[in-house]
Amino acid sequence: MNSTPALALPRTLDDVLALSAADRQAVDRLIRDRLQSDIALVNQISGYIIGGGGKRLRPLVHLLAARAAGYRGQDHIQLAAVIEFIHTATLLHDDVVDESSRRRGKETAHQIWGNAASVLVGDFLYSRSFQLMVELKRLEIMDILAGTTNTIAEGEVLQLMQMGNADLDTTDYFQVISDKTACLFAASARLGAVLAGRPAEDTKALSNYGLMLGQAFQIVDDVLDYRADNETLGKSLGDDLAEGKVTLPLILTMQRCTSKERNRLRQMISEGGSSLLSDVQSIMAQTGALDLALDQARALAEQAIDSLHALPASAERSALEILALYAVDRSL
Repeated sequence: MNSTPALALPRTLDDVLALSAADRQAVDRLIRDRLQSDIALVNQISGYIIGGGGKRLRPLVHLLAARAAGYRGQDHIQLAAVIEFIHTATLLHDDVVDESSRRRGKETAHQIWGNAASVLVGDFLYSRSFQLMVELKRLEIMDILAGTTNTIAEGEVLQLMQMGNADLDTTDYFQVISDKTACLFAASARLGAVLAGRPAEDTKALSNYGLMLGQAFQIVDDVLDYRADNETLGKSLGDDLAEGKVTLPLILTMQRCTSKERNRLRQMISEGGSSLLSDVQSIMAQTGALDLALDQARALAEQAIDSLHALPASAERSALEILALYAVDRSL
């Protein structure tokens, strides 16, 4: 009697990338094709940042979510490109607002071509993303992505308003990272269910997966800003402190340090700059704030994985679980 071979499930990020290789290659081809412009500077800047490395996690979440939800068409390729264009546009704009000098270990676009060119090419990528989504002729998809880009913009403004605010609490912090970062992860996963025509409860479950994944991913990024080395981080250590961004590690430190240390931290946050980074790291170490933040990220990753139980078991569902684990452990 013949037995059905056991399903080979991914166990590492490399396995996930291998599983999704054909779809990812199709997305890359579409991105290269649709990046083309008659304006040479647009090609230069957009090509520089699109080709600047990174694992394209948001498009990857969408590709895997669509397959895990049972979709067998090709529209997920175009939507993954849309998602990457939207994300890349936000990076171009973010780096100008934050005056960042490095991104993914490379000099930022605005450092090379200037602020005006970077902002305008970011606008080009936004408009190109909407051209691509309109071609799909599905109002629900356009509604989700239009709402998502609006939320991202609101998140950026909210973060700008909170710069240097030493009284930022966890509720406001989670609002910022949900709007600015996690909402695009949520939309990426949700759109997979929409393409597959899954029922509303499955669509909600995948959206929740993306939201929890995105929050966990951002918390770990915020921890790494105080703990990683520059090469691993891809930017300068302590950039958040230098820019006056109050993130979860700093909030937890403020909650647990002495009143004298709290007053000192308030002054550092208000003044900005990273010259006193080592002092902040020392206080963080005493309070255990970084480990506490990582614990919260792990809990969110577990919630993300639990949300996937709405879908039938598959290699792609397992791959989404691996991505949730990767969000908190970048060594996978």
